[in-house]
Amino acid sequence: LDAEGVARCLREAGIGFMFAQKFHPAMRYVGPVRREIGIRTVFNVLGPLTNPARARHQVLGVASPTLAEKLARALSRLDTVLALVVHGHGGLDELGLSGPNVVYEVRAGQAPRRYEISAEELGLRPAPKEAVAGGDVARNVAIVRGVLSGDERGAPRDIVLLNAAAALVAAERAEDMREGLALARASLEEGRALERLERMVAASQAQ
Repeated sequence: LDAEGVARCLREAGIGFMFAQKFHPAMRYVGPVRREIGIRTVFNVLGPLTNPARARHQVLGVASPTLAEKLARALSRLDTVLALVVHGHGGLDELGLSGPNVVYEVRAGQAPRRYEISAEELGLRPAPKEAVAGGDVARNVAIVRGVLSGDERGAPRDIVLLNAAAALVAAERAEDMREGLALARASLEEGRALERLERMVAASQAQ
């Protein structure tokens, strides 16, 4: 989608997806080079820190625990209201279900606050990362629709709830992860999340 398409999605559905190479004025030229090099480079760090949307509230997932701390410190020097930099158990770049996850709570001008949180302590069932592995496009669409429709009640649903809770905390819509989890669960069970998806699909296909 172009800028107007994303704006339409935001107006009509409250959700928008910005493809980095299309919207990032500098990093769009980096993608092909990164793929050719085939290893992590400084651009893996610069991308999230130079987000053209200038998000002041965000959840930033990082696969490396060392890099998570560095990104958190960098974000604290930017115009951040509240961000959560998360490193998932087992090397995930999102909160995972298999064990303790590392979280850095970042507020502008303050030292990041580090803590750990697990799915189990929030009442979710532990599961290995293989339980939330995706597949091809058709498989991934089926998983998403299964979670949002309520047909999927296992690990895929739980990891969505966990990460949605973090997003609600970062957006200051929830005081803590437990409240965020309750809000996310209600959105799924009442069909509001699925409705948003349907509205986003319709808005993205409108001419």
